[in-house]
Amino acid sequence: MAEVQDVCAGLKFPEGPVAMPDGSVVLVEIGGGTITRVAPDGSTEVVAEPGGGPNGAAIGPDGKLYVCNNGAAFDYVDVNGLNLPVQPPSNYSNGRIERVDLDSGDVEVIYDSCEGRPLRAPNDLVFDEHGGFYFTDHGLREHRTSDRTAVFYAQPDGSSIAEVVLPLDAPNGIGLSPDGTRVYVAETYTACVWWWEVAGPGDVKPAEGLLPHGGTLLNRLPGFQFLDSLGVDADGNVCVATLGSGGITSLSPDDGSIVDFVDTGDILTTNVCWGGDDLRTAYMTLSGTGRLAKAEWPRPGLKLAH
Repeated sequence: MAEVQDVCAGLKFPEGPVAMPDGSVVLVEIGGGTITRVAPDGSTEVVAEPGGGPNGAAIGPDGKLYVCNNGAAFDYVDVNGLNLPVQPPSNYSNGRIERVDLDSGDVEVIYDSCEGRPLRAPNDLVFDEHGGFYFTDHGLREHRTSDRTAVFYAQPDGSSIAEVVLPLDAPNGIGLSPDGTRVYVAETYTACVWWWEVAGPGDVKPAEGLLPHGGTLLNRLPGFQFLDSLGVDADGNVCVATLGSGGITSLSPDDGSIVDFVDTGDILTTNVCWGGDDLRTAYMTLSGTGRLAKAEWPRPGLKLAH
């Protein structure tokens, strides 16, 4: 069992960790609307202030940070020491994809709609080896209604965006297999991890069957468990942040079986990434308690495209 250690605390609902070459971790603080750099010694520095609700993030081919902004910092309630977001948010503006210069702090909106439809609440993204990126739109949940949304494929220069998988119910984490031939998506409330064949950049092939989105089920976790963001390790296992049980569940790409589960002690464990020279250090955002944690992982993480 991996030993989970705190890197820093006092963060405002952290998400979207990105391990940097200098040993720091860049992450978002949804509750503060900021991009924050966490140094190896645990000290923090705000490097950009996009506002709204910055969420999943990734480095693009130009070295800039690309951020899914869900448009809301959310309202929070304290429940036994856990900071829980309240739906629907009272401070929602609009969803967008942003490009952030980590040196200057400049923030550009590169997408806020697709084919005339506004982006609702972009959540997570992953770049492929061709320089484009897939991202999920989690949508909004009102008291009596909930969006049905999609997976998109876009170019980082703002020139092209398209829906490639739909409809989905609260899609959250997204990742690619080591060879780039599968795209994985976790739906939060159904607790399902789905996959699709990737035939080329943004060319996602549906499987035969009755499901309108054409996905193939990898696993549906039982009980009081919900899914957040995900990462893929070098062996191709899908490592999905699991709400409720509070940890990272690793799923085999072969049959969806559970390879292992790392308990973090925070039921709102939201994301994982890997860093270090050998990519064996996993960094996890523990959002309910406002912490960034780390653990030596049994397998190296997958080296990202950029």
